[in-house]
Order: sequence, then structure tokens, then C-alpha cells
Amino acid sequence: MTRTAVITGASSGLGAEFARQLAARGADVVLVARDEAALTALAAEITATTGRRADVLVSDLVEPEQRARVEARLSDATAPVDLLVNNAGYGLPLAFESNDVEDEARHLALHVEVPMRLTHAVLPAMLARGAGRIVNVASVAGLMPRGTYGAAKGWLVSFSRWANVAYRDHGVTVTAVCPGFVHTNFHERLGLPPGEEGVPGWMWLNAPAVVAEALRDAARGRPVSIPSRRYRILVALSRVLPDRLVIAAASRGR
Repeated sequence: MTRTAVITGASSGLGAEFARQLAARGADVVLVARDEAALTALAAEITATTGRRADVLVSDLVEPEQRARVEARLSDATAPVDLLVNNAGYGLPLAFESNDVEDEARHLALHVEVPMRLTHAVLPAMLARGAGRIVNVASVAGLMPRGTYGAAKGWLVSFSRWANVAYRDHGVTVTAVCPGFVHTNFHERLGLPPGEEGVPGWMWLNAPAVVAEALRDAARGRPVSIPSRRYRILVALSRVLPDRLVIAAASRGR
């Protein structure tokens, strides 16, 4: 079992669930996000329920000076990191033409540049030890066309697949996790209250089940994890259907 795990976007949603489950499995955790109060509360909960150490590292990962503190923690040879979960992210409206281009640029940086930099920071020490895992939380949107969010997650999937081949013989595995719609506060941050996301009930997944399956696949060294059979079927269909049909289906919900 991993000894220390760093989780970005850990203040809520999948990030918080990764932290809870990893601590329950015996890992100390380092919680990274912008919301200090939420991180502190989660750290206290984890320590109380699991007895594991939970450190808080407040950082806006798009800001270079703040991100540098996280990179330094990942590369610290005196306190090695065994597992990195790149989870930080958020969504934008699908109408690219109406979005502010600076919002799009920040969105792209958080979903592509940040995990690339953090992976680069943690890899040398993992390779030197001949052991480590990196979990990149992508999305099923990264496996089919869905606006700039899907495009950014598509980069993360492709990078993870390549890195898993490049480094697994050296003891380091990289897994892209591609969940569908998950019951978290992701859509609320887009201004969509529960029930107004435009998503059929059967398409929703629960965060604990998604994280449990993701961790199983990461432990097996799989390059891509698609939690739930229903989404694996949808992804398989998307590979044979015309783009027009796939994009129409992928555009359901917000």
C-alpha cells in the first residue's frame, strides 16, 4: 500500500473521496486545493476516522508561485510521495464562442499544464525508487468530443496511456480515470442546482464507487479506467458511430 498520497482538488467531490479511501487503506495524505477551510475540515475528519496523517497544502495551482510549493513537496526526496492524484478541475459552458477566452485559457492550464508539471515534478523520485503510481482524473468526455473540457481531458488520457507504457517497466504506472456524470458539487459550481443538469438518472454515478474502481484499476496498472459498465458500453459505441451522433449524445447535460 502507498505510504503517502498527494491529492489535488481535494476540498470536495472526487478529490475528497480519493483522500478518504486512500487514508482508509493506510496512506498518509497531502490535501491540495484553494479552500483552506474545507481542506482543514477534511484533514480533521480523516485523522479522526482513520488515524492517518493529513496535511493541508493550500494552493491555486494555476498561479506559478503557489504551484511551486506543491511541486517542491512532490519532489522532496526526504518525504517521498508514493501516489499522486491529479484531480483538480472544473467545467465551463459548452458554448465556446460565448465563453471568455481568458476563462478558457485558465481552464486549459488547470486541466493540461498543471497535471503535466506535477507529474514532471514527482516522476524523478519515483523512478529513482523504482515504484510509484500516478492517477490522472480525466473524464469520459475525454474519449468523445465534448467542447474544450473534453479536448483537455483527451490530452490527459493520451498522455497517461503513453506514460504508462514509458514508465511501467521502471516501476511507475500512470492511469487516466474517465468517469461519467458523478454526484458531486461539480455542476453546482457551474450554477446548476441538483436536478437541473439535464442528465437522465441512469447516467449518474456515486463518488465512492467511482473512486474504489479507479483505485483497483490503478493498482492493476491499467492505463485507462472507465468506472461502470454502462459507460464502458457508451465509449465502445462512440468509436463506431458518426461524429455527429456522438457529439449530439455527448452534449446532453451541462
